[in-house]
Amino acid sequence: MFHVKSHGETAFDPGSFHQGLLLGILIGEGHFGGDGRQPQVTLRMHSRHHELFAWLTQQVPGSRLYGPYDHGGRSYYQWIVRGAALREYLVPLLDRLPWAHVDPPSYRRYQEMKLRYGLEVGA
Repeated sequence: MFHVKSHGETAFDPGSFHQGLLLGILIGEGHFGGDGRQPQVTLRMHSRHHELFAWLTQQVPGSRLYGPYDHGGRSYYQWIVRGAALREYLVPLLDRLPWAHVDPPSYRRYQEMKLRYGLEVGA
């Protein structure tokens, strides 16, 4: 949905667009796992996506951006969500989105992370 701003500019509805963008990025590029002690969602992409990473960090309070790293001729950032940011913000947000039928493989990885680390509702 678009909203008309002053001077004829248009902007996306921040709710559905931002949630869809976040979910789309996580479906395509995200990793749902952990280090054995705590769960985390990780996104690693080329450093040319710095503005996107800055936006993600603003959208998910408590998330962290690391890098840029240079490894094997590749420059990249790594965005990580863990701890309270994961449990109190990202998991409840992702659980509200109609994701299971859109991309079952990534949804299954997400559910496995939640089960492995006790992130189920009421846990």
